[in-house]
Amino acid sequence: MENLKSKDPLHGTTLLRILEQLVDYYGFDTLGELVKIKCFTDNPSIKSSLTFLRKTDWARKQVEDLYVQSLSKFAK
Repeated sequence: MENLKSKDPLHGTTLLRILEQLVDYYGFDTLGELVKIKCFTDNPSIKSSLTFLRKTDWARKQVEDLYVQSLSKFAK
């Protein structure tokens, strides 16, 4: 059988990995400006952000969209 590779850039990427890469690249200050959610601006941490994003679909979607847009920047 043929090995099919998913075209979804999020395939196999955990929310933790997405958040870690975004924070490493942008930092919480810039991330809070790019995605207007309180967990990035008010006493931010990976743990609190994960908790919020797992419960809030619209916020998770915004973070995932930013991640997909930023993939080319991570490679540099």
